[in-house]
Amino acid sequence: MRIGRVLRAALAASALMPPGAARADTLQEALTAAYRNNPTLAAARANQRATDEGVPIQKAAGRPSLTASSQYLEFVKKSSTSFISPDRAVNGQLNLGIPIYSGGAVRNGVRGAVARVEAGRADLRGAESDLFTQVVAAYMDVLRTQALVGLQANQVDVLSVNLRATSDRFEIGDLTRTDVAQSQARRALAQSDLRTAQANLIAARETYAQLTGMAADDLQPPPPLPGFPASVEEAVDIAQAQNPDIVAAKDRARAAGFDVDVAGAGRLPKVSVVTAGTYNNYLGSLGSIGIGGGRTSFPQASTAVQVGVQLNLPLFQGGLPAAQRRQAQAREGAALETVIAAERLVTAQVRSAWSSWQAATAVIVSAQTAVDAAALSLEGVRAENSIGNRTILEMLNAEQELLNARSQLVTARRNAYVAGFQLLAAMGRAEARDLGLVEEGLLYDPVANYERVRGKWFDWDDDRAPVATATSTDTVPSATAEIPSDAVPQMGETGNRPG
Repeated sequence: MRIGRVLRAALAASALMPPGAARADTLQEALTAAYRNNPTLAAARANQRATDEGVPIQKAAGRPSLTASSQYLEFVKKSSTSFISPDRAVNGQLNLGIPIYSGGAVRNGVRGAVARVEAGRADLRGAESDLFTQVVAAYMDVLRTQALVGLQANQVDVLSVNLRATSDRFEIGDLTRTDVAQSQARRALAQSDLRTAQANLIAARETYAQLTGMAADDLQPPPPLPGFPASVEEAVDIAQAQNPDIVAAKDRARAAGFDVDVAGAGRLPKVSVVTAGTYNNYLGSLGSIGIGGGRTSFPQASTAVQVGVQLNLPLFQGGLPAAQRRQAQAREGAALETVIAAERLVTAQVRSAWSSWQAATAVIVSAQTAVDAAALSLEGVRAENSIGNRTILEMLNAEQELLNARSQLVTARRNAYVAGFQLLAAMGRAEARDLGLVEEGLLYDPVANYERVRGKWFDWDDDRAPVATATSTDTVPSATAEIPSDAVPQMGETGNRPG
């Protein structure tokens, strides 16, 4: 089951909300906004377009080259040994070179450039996956901190009620000043915890705005993640075949192999067809010479054309080509080691994400049990306190235990979802194609630009001046600590009500 199916279903469900109903942002919309408007991803696409240009750059070395030159000369001091010396001249020359054989440098250079283009596409996949992982984490952080703010605000209300009740009982002599002080201390701590939670909520919402370019006003609960592999071994196998970092490392190693052949071509002969045309005009300043009692004028203009085959055969270059080839071989060795490093890193990421996901899932079960038990315990302690069998401190501790259990449950649900998405990302299954953005008509196709530029010849075939496609967030309203009324239920837990 693809994750895109689940997210698309959630988006369709939100579209069926009746008119006038309060509308909340979905995770699908957050991912779509980031895909459209995130500057880091836009920069990665621009860098990939720059990588695409490596192919026509390498091809240019094997294409004909045509150059023209001209000059205007004034002969200020003429040669004393020349019988004919012009006063001025205009010269022009046109040179055409057509490479025939370059020792494989062009062919292998193009192959290396193509391999780097393919590596860049894998890097772009990785950039998408990393961005989506950050967006999911930011989305869940907003929901988690909203829920924690709701729990802390509810705790302040509960402790305020307890403090009033404790003060009233102190006034009639049923409790001591110590009980009142304990209630005051707990409420003050709860108020400080609330302020901290509100600050964390603002920070989470600002991170969300940074990634998506829009405010986190009211986020819906995320859809469930799709089914995972049956085992961590299966997840590792999928990641080794599909993870973009591994694919990119392999493509770069292949490109480094072509670089070795390019470096070796530096000691091989090069053959090209050359032709040149020249034009000289002395602008009527070339004099005449006396012959047989008369004077003969020389032509004031001349042209010439040469055509031939040029062979460049390196005989000795001070060891330069060998050093360049050895250097390229060393870099190929480094690239091959990088492949192993990428495979190790991805394996560790998959196993870690799998472990984190399983741990968080287990914590959810334990935390839910703790919440149920703490709620039952608090109810009993309150009842016993009302008849004098429990102290105020014991009741305050029971309330704090329930709050801690609910906070742990909220955090565990966030951690489980993020770890699950990180696992999908490490497996190479959290990219634009997997998230249903293709059907939204948003998919950026890097192949289209490559096909556009790879065969270009003309020297003046420029693109338009680049402009930034992402927008600034200075127009997005500053985040606040206000929370929707259903912020706590969004994480699957209700708050403790004042008793």
